[in-house]
Amino acid sequence: MKELQPTAEPIRGFLDWPVATEPNEWSADVALIGIQHSEPYADDPRPNDQARAPDAIRLRSEQISYGRDQWDFDLGTPLAALLPHCIDMGNVAWSGGSYDAYSASISARARHLWRQGAQIFALGGDHGVTIPLLDALDAVGEKVHVFHVDAHLDWRAEVGGVPRGYSSPLRWASSKPQVAGMTQVGMRQTGSARRPEVEAARAYGSHIFPADVLHEEGWAPVLATIPTGCAVYITIDADGMDPTEMPAVMAASPGGILYREIAPVLRHIAREHRVVGMDLVEVAPSFDSPNGITAIMAGRLVVNVLGASWGPDGAMRRSRSTRLPMA
Repeated sequence: MKELQPTAEPIRGFLDWPVATEPNEWSADVALIGIQHSEPYADDPRPNDQARAPDAIRLRSEQISYGRDQWDFDLGTPLAALLPHCIDMGNVAWSGGSYDAYSASISARARHLWRQGAQIFALGGDHGVTIPLLDALDAVGEKVHVFHVDAHLDWRAEVGGVPRGYSSPLRWASSKPQVAGMTQVGMRQTGSARRPEVEAARAYGSHIFPADVLHEEGWAPVLATIPTGCAVYITIDADGMDPTEMPAVMAASPGGILYREIAPVLRHIAREHRVVGMDLVEVAPSFDSPNGITAIMAGRLVVNVLGASWGPDGAMRRSRSTRLPMA
């Protein structure tokens, strides 16, 4: 069995945050972690390059947020003016061996942070990386509602014999007692889901909003499905967004969600609900445009949640107001 080792320290921390790869450094209000696991897709013997996405996104930090003092028009203030103590924990690389050990190492990191009351941002990897984070939600100390953006339902019981694969994270979420419910948005065309998966999701009580419904009816019905005062975990598969804006995905589908739609929705959620964690998965850097627009947009989705969470009316700031160390 190969020993699991993290990758080398990133060239730079996300948004120039201090890099903290040692356990004794894992104390923060906000932590980012790269999870470099990517399974082979069907009929492809090798994993795609989604494992490179965490560093591809980090390398676009300057375009994601130009500097500490630059005005951010999405947030109405410079981002740095809002932020508490943030760290970048580097990457957890998949190097073979026991998947259970790999998954447990990710869950252990997340539990350590959630027991502190921290907010976690994770960069995948494929959508299977969400699963060990879901396992760790028991450390949050309250029920959590899952908000899911994706072109696909991701309710498969198993993929290629792996019950915790990239097409099954939301089904896995439905089995977790710490998950109170879920809202799924952006589904369109066809993917891994068959009739039994759709029926299972509906029977569980998942609130499913296909992309066409969002475009026709707007987001108010979506936001109404998140219980007042409930903690939220956000998982965003990049192919849920429209490929004209996020082209670097393996399963591009026209008719997706646009940045101008989702950014204000994410900010609203982060102001009204304590977003304990968020992952951004399924970015395939080799498919990106030369200007890196997919990586930049991935980072901007994180920034919108981060900034709104810790802004003057942000739910995380409200929950930590008595002991908020500012950068």
